Amino acid sequence: MPQTVSTVRELAGRVAQDAALADELRRDPAGTLTRLAGPLESDRLIYRVVVFALAGAVIVCLVGSLGLAWVGKDVPDGVIALGSAAIGALAGLLAPSPARS
Repeated sequence: MPQTVSTVRELAGRVAQDAALADELRRDPAGTLTRLAGPLESDRLIYRVVVFALAGAVIVCLVGSLGLAWVGKDVPDGVIALGSAAIGALAGLLAPSPARS
């Protein structure tokens, strides 16, 4: 299995050194680039699992905080911190990247 590339500069260097890769890129550019992309850039399942896990953490923290407040107990700072971190991570994942827009 060929190694993945993480930058365009790295891809250009590999294409310049490997004639077979250059030929494959001419024949099927989209397929070749998809194959060379790392799993985090091309695998939507990883992205969805992370988003659902973070959303689940937000929901658990929110429900737990509301439940504790309902019964008159103090909400631990750790629950607030965990919920805040999960919301921040979701915002970072779901916001469009300035480099890709």
